Amino acid sequence: MNIDIPAGKDPISYVWGEMVPGIGIAASKFSMSVYTHTTLGLREFEAARLRIAQINGCAFCLDWRTERDGQKVEDTFDDAVTQWRTTDAFDDRTRLAAEYAERYALDHHGLDEEFWARMTAHYSQLEIVELSMCLGSWLAFGRLNHVLGLDTACTLTGGSSPTPRL
Repeated sequence: MNIDIPAGKDPISYVWGEMVPGIGIAASKFSMSVYTHTTLGLREFEAARLRIAQINGCAFCLDWRTERDGQKVEDTFDDAVTQWRTTDAFDDRTRLAAEYAERYALDHHGLDEEFWARMTAHYSQLEIVELSMCLGSWLAFGRLNHVLGLDTACTLTGGSSPTPRL
């Protein structure tokens, strides 16, 4: 870990809640909101989230799977996300979600008219804004946790939040 955590303190709670409560608590609420208020389908949501996790290298983000109403993506889903260009496991929306996540994280200046034509053919403007906000949350907070070395100590709680994969 790259931050000194007092003995007996939970690293995530300490850094996010005690060190910078004016920022960390608000950031935590935003982070959890992308799970509790999403309207996106589970497969496209997870394809985008996992692609960001793969790019960020966040250990916890790579290991958990979002659960909704007792449903999770299949165990091989992370492999399909890695191969989003060629996998036959994805429909157009799921493939676009993975592509958008990758381009958002690595080449946001390269999002051209051709890409937006494909996105708007499959996603409403509301869904594009929602997915963009989710991507921003995952990119920022996954990198923050990885850079500070917190990703190996990360745990989340609450309703439809991510559930660690066993």
